Order: sequence, then structure tokens, then C-alpha cells
Amino acid sequence: MTNVFHHIFTRSFPSYLNYKKYSRRKDYNQYKKFTELQKILRHEMLHTFFQPVINLQTGQNVGYEILNRPPSSYAFPNTESFFDYIGQTNQVFQVEQLCRKKSLEMYSNSCKKRHINHRSLIFINVHPQVLTHTNYKSGTTLNLLKKFNISPNQIVFELTEKTAVTDYDHFTKVLANYRSQGFRIAIDDAGSGYNSLQSLVYIKPEFIKLDKTLIRCIDQDRVKQQLLKLLIDFANQSNTTVIAEGIERFEELMYLRQHRVHMGQGYAIGKPSSIITEGKFPKHVVEKRSTSYLPN
Repeated sequence: MTNVFHHIFTRSFPSYLNYKKYSRRKDYNQYKKFTELQKILRHEMLHTFFQPVINLQTGQNVGYEILNRPPSSYAFPNTESFFDYIGQTNQVFQVEQLCRKKSLEMYSNSCKKRHINHRSLIFINVHPQVLTHTNYKSGTTLNLLKKFNISPNQIVFELTEKTAVTDYDHFTKVLANYRSQGFRIAIDDAGSGYNSLQSLVYIKPEFIKLDKTLIRCIDQDRVKQQLLKLLIDFANQSNTTVIAEGIERFEELMYLRQHRVHMGQGYAIGKPSSIITEGKFPKHVVEKRSTSYLPN
């Protein structure tokens, strides 16, 4: 019997030690992430970038998606790890408030520095949870817009498909209030999952942003092409504007133009930049100044 206990102990004890070591490491990593987040919030340590959005038929620059990224650190080596962590905490509201403030402030400042007209569309990523948060005060965003001389008609709230909405009846009422003030809604990451299709039906967005995984090599993939056709048909029948994200190749761009996708963004058009820079077609694309196919 002693030998049996000895055998069990010698096999299980190292596993227990490894478990304790893993737990301590996990706790330490969580502590580092928490303290880094508090530091970012306290000092507003977010870098703001602007990625242009253009009309794919005319080449005209129509707006910018505003991206906020934390500084690279041990706790958050990249932007994705930062926002993944935020989604697991109760700090979503605070982070989103900071992102919205930084986005509008940096957009206004960049326009002033470059002496350019800032009447473009402004796409701002918003977590659906924030729009229905009990701490959110009505008129907060309107006050920010007034401060920076930006019209609500310029603002498009991008709702990510990755975060499911559980109560569509309540959520659509919240969105109706925003729309009554002039704001518009975009469904982000469309075509990447079931939630986006459900959101299209209930939310009826003014913009549909096609996920980059759908756009990648779409000129070579018949299944992606069929899905694109369905989404374009839906958009045209519902007076919705389609925006293709993640356009990186010349062939993708030409295919999307040929099939009347309304707008686009991606490295082939313009990379995210800390200063506002208009997007444009690559030099070897013959600009076809045809009638715009945007919905009226």
C-alpha cells in the first residue's frame, strides 16, 4: 500500500506544482493587464489613426474610419489583445467613452492643422453594450460634437458583429433615438458570422461593412462571390450602402468595382495614418468617372 501511495504522490505532486505555478503566472498577467489599463485610462494613452473610405466607382474620398490603439506593452503586445481583454472586463464603458472623445478631438485637430474641410463621414467603432449602458448620459456625444464643430450627420456608429445583441427590441429603440438626432449605423464585419445576418434584419443599418475575410482573394473564390452578390442585392433593395474592408490587392479592387460595390477601404486605397490623408486608387487603376452607384 505504501508503494501505491508513493507512486500516486510522485506522479501527482509535480502536476500540482505546475498548476500552482501556472495560477500564479495567470494572476500576475491579469494584474499587469489591469494596472496597464488603469494607466491608459488615467493618462488617455491611446494613439489615433485615420483610414480613408472612398467611393469605388468615382474614386472620391467620402470619409474616414477612426482607429484607436494602445501603446505596445508587455500586458498588451498588440491592439487585438487589448480589446479582447476589455471585452472580458467591466471597463468597456470607460474605454469606449475615451475612444469616442479621442476620435472626435484628434479628427478636429488634424483637420485644423491641415486646413481642410472636415465634413466627411466619420466611422467610429462602438460596442453595442455602451449604447445601452445605464451610466450613459443622453446628449454626451452631442455635446462633444458641438465642442468640435462636427455634425451628427457625419457620424456613423460601427457595431461589431463579434458582439451579439441579445435584446433586439430594446436595442432598436435605442438606435431609433440616435437616428432621430442624425446619427447613422453601420454593421461591421458583415459576412463573417450568423450575428451579422441577424443584425441586418433587425437593425436595418445605413451601411454594411463587409469583413476583410470575405474580401480577401474574392476575385478567385466563387463562394465569396455568391455571398457578395446576395449582400449587394439586399443592400440595393433596402437603400443601404455597402463598404468593402481590407482591400489589399489590385485584383480585389477591380472585382469590387466591376460588381458595383459602393465604397471601400484597405491598404490598396490608403493605410491608417496619424494625420488625415485622402484615399485614392492605385496609379495603374484607370479612374472611371462614371455615375455614382450609391443609393439615393
